[in-house]
Amino acid sequence: MNPAVAHVWGPRGQARVTDGSLLPTLEHPVASKKSNKGGPVRTVDLDRVRNIGIAAHIDAGKTTLTERILYYTGASHKIGEVHDASATMDFMAEEKAHGITIGSAVTMCPWSDQTINIIDTPGHVDFTIEVERAMRVLDGAVIVMDGVRGVEPQTETVWRQASRFEIPRVIFINKMDRPGGSIERCFNSLRKRLGAHPVPVCIPVADGERVLDLVHQQVVTFSGQLGGEVTRGPVPDDLADLLTEHRESMLLACAMEDAELEELVMDEQDIPVERIWAALRKATLAGRAHPVFGGSALRNWGVQPLLDGVLKLMPTPLERPPAIAREPAPEGEPAGEEVLVEMSPEGPLVALAFKVQLWDGRRHVFIRIYQGTLQSGDQVRIGGQGEVERVARIFSVDAGRKKRIDSATAGEIVLLAGLRKASTGDTLCDPELDVMLERIVAREPVLGLAVEATSSKEQEKLVEVLHKLTEEDPTLRLEEDAETGQRVLKGMGELHLQIIFERIQREYNLEVRAGKPRVMTRETIGGSGKGDAMVDRHFRISEDKELHLHARCLARARPLARDEGIQITCEPRVLPAGAPFTAEQMEAVRSGVRDATFSGPIEGALLQDVAVELVEVEVFEAGSTPQALRIAASQAVRDALIDGGGQVLRPLMKIEVVVPDENLGSVLGDLQSRGAMISGQESDMGTTTVIGDAPLQALLGYTTELRSMSKGRGQFTMEFARFDVS
Repeated sequence: MNPAVAHVWGPRGQARVTDGSLLPTLEHPVASKKSNKGGPVRTVDLDRVRNIGIAAHIDAGKTTLTERILYYTGASHKIGEVHDASATMDFMAEEKAHGITIGSAVTMCPWSDQTINIIDTPGHVDFTIEVERAMRVLDGAVIVMDGVRGVEPQTETVWRQASRFEIPRVIFINKMDRPGGSIERCFNSLRKRLGAHPVPVCIPVADGERVLDLVHQQVVTFSGQLGGEVTRGPVPDDLADLLTEHRESMLLACAMEDAELEELVMDEQDIPVERIWAALRKATLAGRAHPVFGGSALRNWGVQPLLDGVLKLMPTPLERPPAIAREPAPEGEPAGEEVLVEMSPEGPLVALAFKVQLWDGRRHVFIRIYQGTLQSGDQVRIGGQGEVERVARIFSVDAGRKKRIDSATAGEIVLLAGLRKASTGDTLCDPELDVMLERIVAREPVLGLAVEATSSKEQEKLVEVLHKLTEEDPTLRLEEDAETGQRVLKGMGELHLQIIFERIQREYNLEVRAGKPRVMTRETIGGSGKGDAMVDRHFRISEDKELHLHARCLARARPLARDEGIQITCEPRVLPAGAPFTAEQMEAVRSGVRDATFSGPIEGALLQDVAVELVEVEVFEAGSTPQALRIAASQAVRDALIDGGGQVLRPLMKIEVVVPDENLGSVLGDLQSRGAMISGQESDMGTTTVIGDAPLQALLGYTTELRSMSKGRGQFTMEFARFDVS
């Protein structure tokens, strides 16, 4: 398929006058823009909007930071705290009970006459799909780090997610009020573990409640009620060396973006502040620099300079590259033509549904609009599916609250009601258009539990509820065990499934019985194998009619490296030479190969990391029907897999265990007894961080064991690494 762009739609959005509300709207009617109901269309000044996400490892302070942002911008009249279950962004009952963020929450706030739309994301690995789909629709991100711990496992995960979508990032080093907080250690950790390019912009001062603004060469102090008063002043002599050291690092990073600025730096001349911001912005948007701010969200210092930095450094929707969509592929083609979608209120609607949520018991869909304008009552097409639905209502969202609006335009993130078939990753477009944006990829679940209602009368209701929850969460799967007939709920971990059961009880008043955790498996083969299958069967259809199936296929299989997937080659030589072989017969052969590669040869689990080749097909005149060829091809591949020697793959988790030095020996011994493979250790300030891989099965319930061994001081995190032999 020609990779060239097939279409380019519409000019980039033009600046509009806003009325200063949280969601920018038209101050005056626009005669040239009419809604389908005759009134003016609500438009947004895209040059004054930032769509950002806040992401980090669990307990790094994301939600605490977001609460301060809402308070200082005036979007909230008080600061909610995670530890007393009053955080605005953690509005679910389960979030309040567990003290963690479970679902990504959308909010908005004004700052310096501009609008910042924020998605606060979870930090626990079990809910990483929430980060994945948030990153898919954001324009920029704030990565929060613990100033004591530095880069942690989930920090690496969210960094990879942001890199995959080429999201510009700034970094906020939090908890610098705690003993052991070190900006230098965090910088080294960023470079070593993430390959990041940290550039200091606002550096916290060791005595607390102050930061050094390297751009303006000032000390910024936070005082008054909840740190709301920001005072700027000259840098005292005792901080001059610290300013000089970090400012030089910042200016050298800027000099790489601006040749004239480089000369000013080398000549040690005064550099205009706006010139520095422009160079930093250029490097940030290109991903060549990651500006660093610091402070303590809990102690209310360092947040306002971060907000200023978001406006100075993060892109507007217009500054992000146009989205790439594809037209539906014709039959037999691997992909349709590319379509360039400009961020503009003009042109036909193109939007991405990135989250389904049951709100007040009704199905709602979060979308990000990339082009065009959407109004209540409009019809939308689900790209590539031919389905057309009507949007009943549109809402702006502020955490757990929603406000009805008449329309939404390009650049906005809004909530829709009335869509019954749109799901996570679907493209919503104008009924006259049919394109598909890149879908959101969900990880496969690794842990399963057999579930049933406590009462047989509630069994059907339970199944209905579980189907609703799987619509919300793409990493949650409900399947039926073919051997036992039990329904198995699969998820990303113990906490993930626990939260689901709590929600079922609270939201639907249903009690659920669950079996023991069962780790999901995959299968592969250990060596090369060959399968030669002959089908020669006679079936009597009626007294005077008989069906003869006669075909032979030869297949080979070999193992691939981990995470290589399944490779299928289906270009067989046909015997006898010159025998007719129709397109229908070839498609039957391909179908047979696909049938055989769906499951492994041992337990019937999903097959992966195998290369399969159909080498030879022998046909026997009328007996080699498509049905016969499909059976023969499938059997040949199955025989090749069995000959190669099946292997069961179990999930291996990347683990990070932080323990006091006095408990290190017992913890290492316990990990090794669980089959863990230790790959490294890092010691600092009386604690040791142990890094390695371990089978998920052996880690079930490990958190409780670790607390016992370390007298409650040990910390444990894990994330899925790969399926492997264990």
